Amino acid sequence: MSKRTIERDIQSLQLAGVPIYADHGVSGGYSILREHSLPPLNLTLPESLAVLAGLGLLETSPYGAAARRARAKVLAISREDQLAPVDEALASMFVIDSHSPSEAAVSLIPEAIAARRVVRLNYVSEDGETLTSREVEAMGLLRGGDAWLFVGWCRLREGIRGFQLHRIRHLEIIGEVFPERDPAVLDADLSRWRTRRLG
Repeated sequence: MSKRTIERDIQSLQLAGVPIYADHGVSGGYSILREHSLPPLNLTLPESLAVLAGLGLLETSPYGAAARRARAKVLAISREDQLAPVDEALASMFVIDSHSPSEAAVSLIPEAIAARRVVRLNYVSEDGETLTSREVEAMGLLRGGDAWLFVGWCRLREGIRGFQLHRIRHLEIIGEVFPERDPAVLDADLSRWRTRRLG
């Protein structure tokens, strides 16, 4: 393997966000932080296609940025003989996104859910005429039809509500951590729909 090939591969990994650093000295080289290393991942062609297509579907979700970084990492470790067929298959897949979520919703909602924070948001009605301010206990995300919904306990309506991301005009995380609610409250609300958990 040539020095140029190694440098190119290291650069590709660094661009994908992999924390590689140089070890100086006589026996130096390159290392990766232990917490960022994984055992070898051997995906078949259909498995690579499924992973990359799935990450592509998350592009307009609150996890879009993470999905793009993960996609770059999967491509960086993919076998060269699989890249062309995967690219060809992905080029024949299309997604119609009817709405783009607001930047505030995309960037802050995952953080609020993970930290169990209360958020303050401005939400516009379906007809675009009325804007209400809400304080919501962040509980999760729901994909319904072609839209992502932010799900939480709405203190204005005193119940579980789903907020379409593209109708959130402003969102901020406030300092309050809310006490954990009984999971049965959310499960009972979701039981109206045919839902499945992703994990």
